[in-house]
This record gives sequence, structure tokens and C-alpha cells, in this order.
Amino acid sequence: MKVILCENVPNLGEMGSTVKVAEGYARNYLLPRKMAVPAESDSAKQIEHEMRIIKRREEKHRAEMTELAKKIEALTIEFTMRAGEEDKLFGSVTAAQIAEGLAEKGYQVDRKNIHIEEPIRTLGIFTVPAKLAKGVEANIKVWVKKLEEEATE
Repeated sequence: MKVILCENVPNLGEMGSTVKVAEGYARNYLLPRKMAVPAESDSAKQIEHEMRIIKRREEKHRAEMTELAKKIEALTIEFTMRAGEEDKLFGSVTAAQIAEGLAEKGYQVDRKNIHIEEPIRTLGIFTVPAKLAKGVEANIKVWVKKLEEEATE
């Protein structure tokens, strides 16, 4: 049976694609959950129309995110932190802190979209990737500087 997917279905296809599935899978799983509609039905034309609208919206969103990526890549987020011997930090710089640093500069990026393998624990300049939209990534420059402490006597 051929169906048009109304949403992304893992291991089957993306929203709007026409796929051939077993009749039982379509009748018992996809159709009752409104995840798909039969390709031969009248609603297929309505779904195709909605898909065109959604694709236009996604293209506009992707263009906006590409512009945002260019602006973010021109920035350097600076953190001044206490550090000990061999430039090791007392603490670390996490994705949440990087997201806060971007927010302070006026750019909203969810911390879950910032892909930092492990927290930054040393001084230096680092490049951290962030996924802004499907197919749009930005590399954020993070500069971790040492906090100069005043001598106490």
C-alpha cells in the first residue's frame, strides 16, 4: 500500500514522502496515529499542498539560520576564569555557559544545539560546533582567559 507520510517516521521516510508499506503496518499503525494518509485518497492532495507550504517555511527558516551562522562565526565568546598550574581551570566551560554568552550578545541558541564533546577545562581558544537547523552549522569561537588575581598581603 502506498502512503504519504504526514510526519517524519524513523527508518521509513521524511514528512511528505510517498512510501510503499505493508497494508497491516499502514492500517494498524500509521493511519490510526495520523502519521500517514493513503496516497490514493482525496486528502493526499491536501497533504501535498500543506507539504509545499511547510517546505517553503523550512527554506525561509534555513536561510535565516544561515545568516545567523555567519554572524555567530564572526563572534568570539570570552570567559575569564580562575586557573591553576598548567593552565587547568578551577571548574569548566559548558554548553550552557556558551549559550548564555551568545544570549548576552543577542543571539539565542539552545544549549542542546551546542555540541561540545566534553566541558572545556583548560585556557585557550576553542572552536565549538552548533547545529542551528537541518544542514546549517556554525562554529563558535570560545576564548578562555585566566582571571588575574590581586595579591593579598
